[in-house]
Amino acid sequence: MAEAKRQRRIYRFGVFELDGDTGELRKEGKDQPRLREQALQILLTLLERPRELVTRDELHSRLWPSDTFVDFDHGLNTAINQLRSALGDSAASPRFIQTVPRRGYRFIAPVEPLLSQSAATISPSDAPTASPAISGANRMDESGAPVSSILSSPHDLPKVSSGVVRILFSLVQLTYLTFYLVSLARLPAVESILARSGSPVHLILTVLIVSAAVGVPIRLYLLTAAGFNYRGLAGKFRKLFPFVLLLDELWALAPFLLVQQIGIGLALAATAALLYLPFSERSLLLMDASARTT
Repeated sequence: MAEAKRQRRIYRFGVFELDGDTGELRKEGKDQPRLREQALQILLTLLERPRELVTRDELHSRLWPSDTFVDFDHGLNTAINQLRSALGDSAASPRFIQTVPRRGYRFIAPVEPLLSQSAATISPSDAPTASPAISGANRMDESGAPVSSILSSPHDLPKVSSGVVRILFSLVQLTYLTFYLVSLARLPAVESILARSGSPVHLILTVLIVSAAVGVPIRLYLLTAAGFNYRGLAGKFRKLFPFVLLLDELWALAPFLLVQQIGIGLALAATAALLYLPFSERSLLLMDASARTT
């Protein structure tokens, strides 16, 4: 027999962390008084379905089987009050648990599900072969999508008002839109610069025209979405992110078209900043999604 690892459910929200297997609640890494069983089951149910309405009937069937005789309303209200007390939450100004009158409850704060490793004893023949690419904690964002440990999660980012986030995000879109339009408007000048540098003119011009043609509608959509405060923009941008990242990394080389005017040092500095810009867009939208729930 050999000691191996098995995965445990851990949910992180705000300054709290709940171990779904042991029921241990921690605040800023410190153990809190243990939740009563019914309050714990309610919290687990809400954390499993963040931002979804969990009806009173669903909680009734999960906590109190049909053959159990109990004052359900009193028991549920008591458990919710105990839970709010443990989280420092309130019904009047909820940060975590929102009451939907006569219908149920909704967990409104961002939830970061984690998969932690705990020891378990298994035989060598049953031990799975772990791939280095997936070893360690598998982190997921607030929608349940896996995220890389090197990228920011909502838990890592500061609280910023939604208005400030949308202004900054819109400025980034305007920056790229300006790049595309100016480059397309000055194609003869760009062609001349490329010819003097000895670059493959036709290939680079083709990439420039195609990428700008793709980039213009994407930037107009993102600019409109930020301006009109589309809900769900963070989720839509996450789906677009691989394509936006490729596009933006290509255009990060644009300052080298002006190397004769601005010098190699400034061109390198501008390129370094542009390489970072798509990741800043992602972080801004994560902050916006977090701001909407607080």
